[in-house]
Amino acid sequence: MSWFQRQSDLIIETLSFCFNSVLMLDEAHERTLYTDIAIGLLKKIQKKRGDLRVIVASATLDAEKFRDFFNQNETNDPSRDTSMILTVEGRTFPVDIFYIQSPVPDYVKSAVETVMKIHQTESDGDILAFLTGQEEVETIVSMLIEQARVLSRSGMKKHLRVLPMYAGLPSSEQMKVFERVSQSVRKVIVATNIAETSITINGIAFVIDCGFVKLRAYNPKTAVECLVVVPVSKASANQRAGRAGRNRSGKCYRLYTEEDFEKLPQSTVPEMQRSNLAPVILQLKALGIDNVLRFPFLSPPPAQSMVQALELLYALGGLDKHCRLTEPLGMRIAEFPLNPMFAKMLLESGNFGCSQEILSIAAMMQIQNIFMFPPNQKAQAIRKHRKFAVEEGDHLTMLNVYEAFIKHSKSSQWCQEHFLNYKGLVRATTVREQLKKLLVKFKVPKKSSEGDPDPVLRCIVSGFFANAAKCHSTGAYRTIRDDQELHIHPTSVLYAEKPPRWVVYNEVIQTSRYFMRDVTAIESTWLLELAPHFYQEGTHLSLKAKRVKVDDH
Repeated sequence: MSWFQRQSDLIIETLSFCFNSVLMLDEAHERTLYTDIAIGLLKKIQKKRGDLRVIVASATLDAEKFRDFFNQNETNDPSRDTSMILTVEGRTFPVDIFYIQSPVPDYVKSAVETVMKIHQTESDGDILAFLTGQEEVETIVSMLIEQARVLSRSGMKKHLRVLPMYAGLPSSEQMKVFERVSQSVRKVIVATNIAETSITINGIAFVIDCGFVKLRAYNPKTAVECLVVVPVSKASANQRAGRAGRNRSGKCYRLYTEEDFEKLPQSTVPEMQRSNLAPVILQLKALGIDNVLRFPFLSPPPAQSMVQALELLYALGGLDKHCRLTEPLGMRIAEFPLNPMFAKMLLESGNFGCSQEILSIAAMMQIQNIFMFPPNQKAQAIRKHRKFAVEEGDHLTMLNVYEAFIKHSKSSQWCQEHFLNYKGLVRATTVREQLKKLLVKFKVPKKSSEGDPDPVLRCIVSGFFANAAKCHSTGAYRTIRDDQELHIHPTSVLYAEKPPRWVVYNEVIQTSRYFMRDVTAIESTWLLELAPHFYQEGTHLSLKAKRVKVDDH
């Protein structure tokens, strides 16, 4: 029995025989990867603890699915059911729903027009508009601020206070949405789906729903995980509408037709069915669950996604040919609270003599939106950001930002002057300390490359070799793994520059095209040198031809 199997048995035994008789799982509707893992583990534990009561709570839940999953009644007699649904009525106010008559070509423009119509025709009450992401939020905020100025000059007495709300926004800016305003001011909050369930904002009387949401999705055929914009589910649409009825009766304006609403899926696809499963498989195996295919998933993931995850973990050296965790590498990778590629990169950093730099890079890559772009100071912000940019790409650029932040004594004033996310950088220092403790635990040598970029770049490739792409004559990139067409994201320091022949990247997002984010230029020879098992031998049949592609400089 492996160490992790013993740990898994210990965890289950501890929970099985602890004195607690009730466990409560709240916000279960979010269906994150680790929520679903917890649900599966609870089902296993219940088999040993017949007296254990599991309460699954949510405002928007597919209750029947959970009831059937936890029900241990194997007979046709419903009186012997071990699961039931309890409904607690909350206090809500009526919300009138309004649909558009025909589809709009541009929901961003339509959202702005709807806000202004409400402001000019409706009585008191704040407005909450749902959009898909930061870029859309900031675009609408800028448009509304300009419209508000025009109205103010025309003599309208009631003013608009326009506020953005998204996950990457500094906390000081996020808190502004909760501030009270005078009766002569109406708040307009332009938000992503963070405002659906994560927070409650008092005073909202009007909701505008664009009808879309940005989700992370994994395509096992191309091995690309990306952010995609998709229609919301009915559950999410109803949750959005409900935000207008928390404190008073309200109205919800849906920027789609009633016919389109009826076509929406009942609920959002769980992360377990649309994510790269490498971290999930790693954690399950770390818990001693070797046969992951027999784990009781509430929503079983696609078989091809499981296969791709196993192949990646094998290529990283985390699994052996029998799909068991390797010792010590696989066990160590499993201890990092990171994507396995980052964990492999960190564990190899001592061998490349750059653990100090890689720690900083890994920490920075866990933080979103380090660069800030205030709507009325974008050009100035871009000029300041260029001071940190280097031709090698985004990873070393982020390293420069972090080192400059430390050099300037973690100054919030310095961050403000350089349009950098102070809270995000402080968080990066905390993450770095956590990762540093793991490297110390695993006796990874504390070394610096002393300004030499090559060891750092080679170390990055040691973790991210599977995310390699080559530039073609068209200017587009194609992945080595599955020949997927990609482009450098406009936020990258490599965008609009002479495109490097070869790159590796952290992730892909999909808008009008597939864009690589966090991109770094590399040498093709490093792929053959650092991942010969992947590009020469191949981890599955389709990879056996990759040697030819890599050799073709």
